[in-house]
Amino acid sequence: MKSISTNNATVFFNSEVYTELNNYIKTNKPSKIFILVDTNTHDYCLPKFLERLESGDINIEVMEMPNGEDHKTIDICTGVWEALSEYNADRKSVLINLGGGVVTDLGGFVASTYMRGITYINIPTSLLAMVDASVGGKTGVDLGSLKNQIGIINEGEIVGVDTSFLDTLPQNEMVSGFAEMLKHGLIYDKAYWNTLTHLENLDLSDLDQLIYESIVIKNKVVTSDPKEQGLRKILNFGHTLGHAIESYFLENADKTPLLHGEAVAIGMLLETYLSTKVCGLSTQELEIISEGILKTFSKVEINKNDQKHIIDLLQYDKKNSHGIVKFVLLEAIGQPKTDCIVSDALIAEAFDYYAN
Repeated sequence: MKSISTNNATVFFNSEVYTELNNYIKTNKPSKIFILVDTNTHDYCLPKFLERLESGDINIEVMEMPNGEDHKTIDICTGVWEALSEYNADRKSVLINLGGGVVTDLGGFVASTYMRGITYINIPTSLLAMVDASVGGKTGVDLGSLKNQIGIINEGEIVGVDTSFLDTLPQNEMVSGFAEMLKHGLIYDKAYWNTLTHLENLDLSDLDQLIYESIVIKNKVVTSDPKEQGLRKILNFGHTLGHAIESYFLENADKTPLLHGEAVAIGMLLETYLSTKVCGLSTQELEIISEGILKTFSKVEINKNDQKHIIDLLQYDKKNSHGIVKFVLLEAIGQPKTDCIVSDALIAEAFDYYAN
């Protein structure tokens, strides 16, 4: 597949990943190479990656963090910064983030702030990271249970998408990443949405092309608006309520935490309903979208008490301004509208729609 150029980086695919990465190392001669992994990618992805990495006489240090969203914290960043310092990382060092969205988000933030910025490269190993987290330069960590409150927009040098890493991924993680692909269809390309919701007509050999198309869509959006002043906001469809739901389930011991895509799928269903009330989305498309999402994602019980706390968490959404919560909604499939204001009463209606 042809590489994709972003504002400051290039996305390479499969075997080309290693050709370009090794060329980068030979040409730029970094002082040291650091590889950030989590406990899962250390075991399942690192050996294969190291087999194909040609570092010559450049020293490689591997740094391992715990896996999971609950470790996407400043405390973990501090540990990685201290490790970089201990191993004498300098401004000519490079950090390779080998992992899912937690690793690429946190690793990108660490690299962007260590010594005021060193080069980093993302090698996403999950479907979510391939189609979303590793592309576009959003780096950062959570503040307690609040998603991505601390961070910076700064692209890495290379994104390397080797889809063979997906062979190591549990089914629920594949499903989680699929939510972002569905979102790309809903906000940008109705034909792509239709393809994704009729996967029975496809086979596994089509997956690479679908991933490629998803990255193309995201790249078109972020290259036109890298700092999220306008169009890039559309990528938040499903995330206003989705992030609040994810945070709520993460911080409550009596709840089973949801993967990012599982929470976003709920958010997309809720925000699709809101779209019928605020933006004139047709009830026919509401039914089409609901059916398309529920083909893949099971419903989750959210009671009235849960709803109240989730609505309270909306105040922390990063799109807000002047204390007003702003949503991305749909006028039609492929036609999003930003900066929509929605009442709490309508949100409660949306939860009722989801429940029933």
